[in-house]
Amino acid sequence: MKRAIALSIGVMLGVAALVSQAATKPPLKPTGKEPPACAAIAFRPLPSGISDGDQQAGTYKSRHARLELMATVKQGEATDYFVLANGKRLAAAPALPSSAANCAATKKMPEPGKPAVSCTGQRFTVVIDHSDKERLALLYGMQGSNWQFCSAGSF
Repeated sequence: MKRAIALSIGVMLGVAALVSQAATKPPLKPTGKEPPACAAIAFRPLPSGISDGDQQAGTYKSRHARLELMATVKQGEATDYFVLANGKRLAAAPALPSSAANCAATKKMPEPGKPAVSCTGQRFTVVIDHSDKERLALLYGMQGSNWQFCSAGSF
């Protein structure tokens, strides 16, 4: 009985010491690291024969955003790929700044032009341009040996 009381008092004192130590620790310092001005993220396509509907083909998560490559699947085949940023479909960018074309060129992607009607391919790359006020994501799909610009959106 005395041991149980002594043990419980010891546990309470230990918890109190941990709480007071945590309260006196300085807050974490910000890293000061900004997201890169230009980046490229590679994704693989979905395999054939999966269930119909919107399916996730890949995810990329950083401290700045969570990007998902999604595909609309009909009769077991992906018919259109698109990008979600932080769980929301990208809002279409009305006009792309010149920095987006420069970023795409840096990552060895063709200049973004007229978006494809539907985005399919054997591989996919999302080019992120963060040199302007908003971040832009440019989706490219590989058709044969050529990259095709699919879509662009801000997030």
